[in-house]
Amino acid sequence: MKVNIRKSTPDDAIRIDQLATQFASYLKSLGDLTDFKFNADTYLRDGFGADPAFSGLVAEFDGQVIAYLLYHFGYDTDRAIRLMYVVDLFVQEEMRRQGCGTALMEAAARIGKKSGAVELIWFVYSPNKLAAGFYQGLGAHYLEDLRFMVWRPL
Repeated sequence: MKVNIRKSTPDDAIRIDQLATQFASYLKSLGDLTDFKFNADTYLRDGFGADPAFSGLVAEFDGQVIAYLLYHFGYDTDRAIRLMYVVDLFVQEEMRRQGCGTALMEAAARIGKKSGAVELIWFVYSPNKLAAGFYQGLGAHYLEDLRFMVWRPL
């Protein structure tokens, strides 16, 4: 299967919304209780403009967007390195195991490297064994000694 990987654009908002809705449904089926709010409007509001919160890539097959990956950059002061955070990767269910996810991750890695990032980092919802297996197949591993925390005073 020949997929085309390209930078996401505002024109992709509706399709990314549809895929994000499928992603949220999948995660909910695994027990995720998150009140998912990402949609076409938030994609446009937060992904574009003077100070975008993230950038994205899409995979197309026969002119149809079948997958997306969203990312942003960060920094690790302990190791004094730039990081690239993958915040979402989703492949339409019928198109999985065709190389789309791998192609998106490889494209993200090239962007990260070009921007000076040393590694990619992301979260995996614990019950999402399908995703964990995919990422481990790429050579990724869990960071066993770190536990993320959240504080919502804002």
